Parts: sequence; structure tokens; C-alpha cells
Amino acid sequence: MTGLTTAFRTLSILPIPGSRTDDFANSLPWFPLVGLLLGALLVGLANACKGAPPDATAVVLLLAGVVLTRGLHLDGLADSADGFGGGYTRERVLEIMKDSSTGAFGAIAIALALLIKWVALTHLIESHNLGVVIEAYVASRALQVEQMTRLPYAREAGTAASFVEGATVRHRVVVLASAGLAAILLKGIAGAFYLAMAWLAVWLFGLYCKKRVGGVTGDLLGATSEISEILILFLPFFCEAESG
Repeated sequence: MTGLTTAFRTLSILPIPGSRTDDFANSLPWFPLVGLLLGALLVGLANACKGAPPDATAVVLLLAGVVLTRGLHLDGLADSADGFGGGYTRERVLEIMKDSSTGAFGAIAIALALLIKWVALTHLIESHNLGVVIEAYVASRALQVEQMTRLPYAREAGTAASFVEGATVRHRVVVLASAGLAAILLKGIAGAFYLAMAWLAVWLFGLYCKKRVGGVTGDLLGATSEISEILILFLPFFCEAESG
């Protein structure tokens, strides 16, 4: 159970009792469960705001999501955007990503991510389709593990190194199976399609990361989470528009 505690303390601010595991990779099978609980909390919050304008409720959910995760993944997205946008060599990209300050590319990435999420969440609230929120949170955490098992760690050492270096095919199978089951139970065939599209996006992003910096870092894992979450939240909007 130390792996469960580590997963919650790494991915959220939730006060889970217990001690951290000595082998951080033991926490990886629990990543989808963390996403499940976080998504369920947001859906519960949305239900508590019933009667409020959908766009206002979407703002509340955005704020809650940032608070519950300490903005960890958004920070990774911003650092990744700054690195890829401002660096031309592998060394320079990694150096920029390690810088704690946020540049223009990072600020733009955060602004766009929040705007797209707000539009998507407003639509999901209006259409009473909040199960997609839970799927997005489960899948985005699971796909971080997918990235860890496919790519080496790009730095000699770092915060996420112990997670990436200990990731195995077993972890990959467990988390993808968990995410697939959650997707089907929540949204049926549509949920499976959303997960498949998110997996494809993460796979392509992984290829880009491998080409630019030779692997993955903690920031790139955060970006992976944001990319897959945004895609799943937004896909129902696009699919319904196409079918209409």
C-alpha cells in the first residue's frame, strides 16, 4: 500500500496516510486510481453547483483541478513548451525546461490549455456528459505510465528518474487495462475511441520527445498528461459537431 500512498502524494494534494515506497515504480499501477478519484471529485463538485451557469461551473472545475494537482502537469506543459519553443539543441532544450521561470511559450501553452478545457467542460456540463471528465483524468494518468515504459529518462538524474527507470511492461499492461476498462464502463464504445485517440497523440508526442531530447523528463510527463486530458475532454464536442 506504500505504492498507493506514493501515487496519491505525487499526483495530488490529497492527504493519504501512510509512508512512501522505497521503489517509486511500485506506485505506477495506482496512477489510474488517482485519476479516477480526482475525476470523481470534480464531477461531485459539478453536481453540487447544479443550477449555476455551465460556464461558471466550468471555471470552478478548472480551479479545483489546478488546486487538487498543485498545477503539477500544467507546470510541466509550460516548461516543455518553453524548452521546445526556445531551444535548438538537446542540451539547450533540457536547460530551458529546468529553469523555474516561465517564458512566453509556456505562458501561451497554459493559457490555451485552460481556454480549451473551459470550452470543453462547459459543453460537457451543458450536455450532462460528465463521465468524460472521469475518463480524461484516468486516461491522462495512465498514459504517463505508457510514456515511462516506452522512453528512457532524458537526463542523468532528476525527480522523475526513479519512476521512469523502474517502469516495466507489466506496469504498462496494468494501467492501460485499467484505463480501457474505465473508458468502456463510463462511455462505452465512444470511451474506447477517446482513449485510443489519446494514446495515439501520446505515442506521436513520445516520438517527438525522443527525437528532440532522447527520451522523457518529469516536465514531458506533465505535458503528456495535459495533452491527453485536453484531447479526451474536447473530443465529444468535435464528434457531436461532426455527427450533427
